[in-house]
Amino acid sequence: MRSASASEPTLKSLLTTPPTPRAAKDDSDGWRDLTERVQEAGQYATRAEAERVTRIVLSALGGHVIGDERVDLARALPEEAARVVASQIPATRPLTASEFVDSVAARIDGATSATARWDVSSVLSVLADTVGDDLVSRILAQLPPGYALLFGRAELGPAQ
Repeated sequence: MRSASASEPTLKSLLTTPPTPRAAKDDSDGWRDLTERVQEAGQYATRAEAERVTRIVLSALGGHVIGDERVDLARALPEEAARVVASQIPATRPLTASEFVDSVAARIDGATSATARWDVSSVLSVLADTVGDDLVSRILAQLPPGYALLFGRAELGPAQ
């Protein structure tokens, strides 16, 4: 067993040391980068539109991701996005991917299922690139079948 050097953190120090707060500039830059990437992915005319859609989709997702995955998702996102995800009350029942898209459509004025699917996929594909494959796989394991395509992934099933 290797002993920890004086400069290495111990498990106890990691558990008792509060995390370093993110600088406000870093957060606004992170949020700006996230929404600019959503704007590009979704081909939205303005960053304001991309921000609105990002907030709505993250808010909807926040109610469906629970436990360690929710905590890890919030940690992997810029503070503003993390707040949107973490502030949601957990859903009482999991929605199918189609129901999830329809729930987003209900939150966007004039949206149809098709336009909401575009919005959801635009945000979740950028989210997947942001948080990485491992976390996305863990999130998808919590959700009903059908969500992988919304995250820009193939959904493989058992051969028939």
